[in-house]
Amino acid sequence: MSFLFGGRPQLSSAEKIAAAETEVEMVSDMFNRLSQSCTAKCIPPEYREPDLNKGESVCLDRCVSKFFEVNLKVSEKMQGEAAQKGGAGGGGMGGFGM
Repeated sequence: MSFLFGGRPQLSSAEKIAAAETEVEMVSDMFNRLSQSCTAKCIPPEYREPDLNKGESVCLDRCVSKFFEVNLKVSEKMQGEAAQKGGAGGGGMGGFGM
């Protein structure tokens, strides 16, 4: 009944599990891309000391910050475009297929 009053329809247990699995895959993929990208940019291939030095640490901090900033901007842009398509296309589902 919540669907009739503007709420989202209730998902079955299988749908909830599938959504959680998809979310875990997306977060894992994002973490792997972040790790690979920032490691390649900030850590030299030959190690001179066992710990990160100041420059490597600062570089990683900035790289991670920029990665999340760009990821957030891209997400907002995609959600805005999906909302426009959903409103203009008359799909009524917000463009997300739910």
